[in-house]
Amino acid sequence: MPLVRIDALGTDVTHLQAIGDAVHEALMETLGIPPDDYFQILTAHDGTHGTLRYGDYLGVRRDAGIVYIAITLRAGREPDRKRALYRRIAELAETHAGVEPRNVFVTLTENGDADWSLGYGEAQYAPR
Repeated sequence: MPLVRIDALGTDVTHLQAIGDAVHEALMETLGIPPDDYFQILTAHDGTHGTLRYGDYLGVRRDAGIVYIAITLRAGREPDRKRALYRRIAELAETHAGVEPRNVFVTLTENGDADWSLGYGEAQYAPR
């Protein structure tokens, strides 16, 4: 059950949806996420009312095409699977939305079963 937040600068809904589709496809391929486990928050920043900042940290030359992808998910994936996820997101973001791989910035935040309520005020992954 990942929750995905995608922030992009100077884009439209169609472009954001293409990036979201790329991320979901990568999650299904690399981590085995079910097709209907599709929870995303897509936000475009216009540079006036909201913006994104970026730098060239670790020698990666980013520009205004930056896309921040924050994924919250339950803990337990091996580092190699996470690396495969990052790689596949970058590949598919380029294929589906034309995002240059150097501009794909991904973070994972892991948590436990009791950290999720998917409705009705219940912890579905950690029942009593």
